[in-house]
Amino acid sequence: MLPGMDPKNMQKMMKQMGIKSEELEASKVTIELKEGGRLVVFEPSVVQIEMQGQKTFQVSGNVHVEEDAGEDDIRMVMDAAGVSREEAQNALRETGGDIAEAIIRLKGE
Repeated sequence: MLPGMDPKNMQKMMKQMGIKSEELEASKVTIELKEGGRLVVFEPSVVQIEMQGQKTFQVSGNVHVEEDAGEDDIRMVMDAAGVSREEAQNALRETGGDIAEAIIRLKGE
């Protein structure tokens, strides 16, 4: 918003210009990064803006960076716990990359 601008007037102006905005209720937003890992936004404020047929999302909140587990870590958990790659990755993600904890959880010990 612009400082000193009444929010109702701002909405009216945006509508006249063909810009639609809608606040979306979300509990978490996850962005998968091409180089691996992800950005997770907790307690986000999400606004969807539609202009000229294109939708844009504005996201703000508490950002946490999650790194993907390395190949060696995944293999170690797979071999030690006797589980699939996906199960090993999920366990490592849930334990914040703690290999020992991931194995213990998967074995149910």
